[in-house]
Amino acid sequence: TARNQKPIPVNAVQITGGEPTVRDDIVDIVRIAREEGYEHIQFNTNGIRFSYDFELVKEIKEAGANVVYMSFDGVTSKTNPKNYWEILDAIDNCRKVGLGIVLVPTVIGGYNDHEVGDMIRFAAANIDIVRSVNFQPISIVGRVPRKERMKMRITIPDLLEKIAEQTDNQITPEDWFTVPASAVVSKFISALKGEPKYTLSNHFACGIGTYVFRDGKKLIPFTRFMDIEDILNELEKYTRELQEAKIKLIKKANIILKVIRNLGKYIHEEKAPKGINVRKAIIAALTGGSYDSLRAFHHQSLFLGSMHFMDTYNYDVARVVRCNIHYGLPDGRVIPFCTFNVLSDMYREEGQKAFSIPAEEWEKKTGRKLKEDKYHRKISKEKRKRIEERYKKILNEMK
Repeated sequence: TARNQKPIPVNAVQITGGEPTVRDDIVDIVRIAREEGYEHIQFNTNGIRFSYDFELVKEIKEAGANVVYMSFDGVTSKTNPKNYWEILDAIDNCRKVGLGIVLVPTVIGGYNDHEVGDMIRFAAANIDIVRSVNFQPISIVGRVPRKERMKMRITIPDLLEKIAEQTDNQITPEDWFTVPASAVVSKFISALKGEPKYTLSNHFACGIGTYVFRDGKKLIPFTRFMDIEDILNELEKYTRELQEAKIKLIKKANIILKVIRNLGKYIHEEKAPKGINVRKAIIAALTGGSYDSLRAFHHQSLFLGSMHFMDTYNYDVARVVRCNIHYGLPDGRVIPFCTFNVLSDMYREEGQKAFSIPAEEWEKKTGRKLKEDKYHRKISKEKRKRIEERYKKILNEMK
């Protein structure tokens, strides 16, 4: 299993679908994942059931889920017909139990790409419980004419330009780093702890990210008060010293002192958000190196990320061979995410055929009708008005 992988057991898993909340045994599945030793459990959902079933939210949290990976395609009912009317209640219920949220917009050119700035503002206004916004430029499935495809297509560089435009350059393309940049930190912590740590060494084109902090109505990326490249260069130097040291224990103590003494010069507290001891948080994350110490830093900020999953039109084997997000199949195979979805007849459809049953058979077996699980949106005009007013209030909080 993934937990038996050597030298580093997999410590993160996402429970996804379809929609996981339609399963009667979903709480048990989360609990089993925790019992198997997964430290980080993401629960992928559209949030609709979470909006009205507080007990389920509570049970999912108590079973061991760390964060909800929630679909969020826009801040208007036009761009987000899926869960616009429900997501505020879903967020409120997660807030009550302290279950963190990652908002996940699928970004489509000409459809909702004009709202990416407001999506970030929405998240920042809820920074007490929203941990991240992870933008996913659309992966185009099926036969799509070139003209339509080019209209829908949006790349990560396109996305970064739109975010800059829509945040009045509070967040610019220069504030982002590709995912493999984090490998420097992983290697340093591994050398400091004297034990293997996994390194996100995927292809640079796969993903990008940054941390932003809220200061009143302003958004401040960490690059504005931290010299990130200088910090990474220092960490690379310290990593080499640790690896070459003959007496590891003495060198380790020496390096910790260097981190405490030297990294501070690359952190400009006067430019940092008020009320946050950035230097203390960074040093604790680097020298602690544990899941808890990294989480403490993460909870003071909003992580913005983007993963551009591939499709038939931009499939690149060079990216696939360095994939770091995989599907685990019931027969034990581990398939790269984009391969699983692009070559769906070989993997996704094969698995669905092997482990699914016809609807009629399911109804006969359970004594239930599929239509009973169908969600019927029943929201009065008065409540719709209150919801729309609340969205406006939330967004105005950051303008």
